[in-house]
Amino acid sequence: MGETPWTIERICEAFGSPDLAQRFLAEINKAPAREILDVFAKWERLAANTLAAVDRARKLAEYDERGEELPGEWIDATHRILDETGAARGAA
Repeated sequence: MGETPWTIERICEAFGSPDLAQRFLAEINKAPAREILDVFAKWERLAANTLAAVDRARKLAEYDERGEELPGEWIDATHRILDETGAARGAA
């Protein structure tokens, strides 16, 4: 069986965030006709990446729940991410 096709509703649901869903809906509703497919494709990619990240996180959580070492090499980037998000908030 094939993958469920992406729809506006499925993209909204994939984010699990009403704020992101509203941003997507606002952008697709305001896009000129010639840009709608590009806007849809951009948000479809973001939604697919979000679902993939959630799936990876769930698999890693299973390792953690069993008390096992996480697979692969991990680099703690917490400070870098916090610095970047702090800078982004300051620019907003």
